[in-house]
Amino acid sequence: MVHSGISILFAGQNFSRLLGGLWISAKISIVSLVIGIALGILLGALRTVKNPILRVILRLYLEFFRIVPTVVLLFLFYYILPKNFNVNLNAQAVAMLVFALWVGAEMSDIVRGALISVPQHQCEAGIAIGLNGPQLFRYVLLPQAIGLMIPATINLMTRVIKTTSLLLLISVMDVINIGQQIIEANRQTHPDGAFWVYGLIFILYFLLCYPLSAWARHLERQQDNNA
Repeated sequence: MVHSGISILFAGQNFSRLLGGLWISAKISIVSLVIGIALGILLGALRTVKNPILRVILRLYLEFFRIVPTVVLLFLFYYILPKNFNVNLNAQAVAMLVFALWVGAEMSDIVRGALISVPQHQCEAGIAIGLNGPQLFRYVLLPQAIGLMIPATINLMTRVIKTTSLLLLISVMDVINIGQQIIEANRQTHPDGAFWVYGLIFILYFLLCYPLSAWARHLERQQDNNA
């Protein structure tokens, strides 16, 4: 029975299809993280500017993407906004857009927290030697804030990878969607197929996320030792 159940993973192109779906999930995560982290660094720096209107706008942006569930955002951007604005985006593009905006919001809070954690006397020393605002950010604030941002950023990366499991709701052919198709197509011949398919998907997600999680813990321990 065990041999019969596990054979669903290697029947036909099932295994390669699952790996292809995993690549789709990874690609969406990577593109979203690259765009979102760059956006978050910019917005996080702007959130330290002493402009109340700008701060309110950026705070509302952060709270919108933090409070609204990701599944609602996916439905909003995939089903509602394109219909109302006559915009035609495929499911992968919508997923990258939603995830990038979400990452940008979360990353802006990480960046802001790291920047305001830099000791004030460091900024005063930079001003004393004649650095202007952009130079102060580039040469004083950002280099010291990076060490504080990295563990939280890595944790955000693992959250993004895991949240790609929602993409089947907008018909993205990710690893979850393909796994579900394999289960449905083989329900009669492999009634226990869901156990093996989702077991493999669990292992694949674990292999993607665990190294990042371990890296974050390692960096946090390093920071504790250096403190």
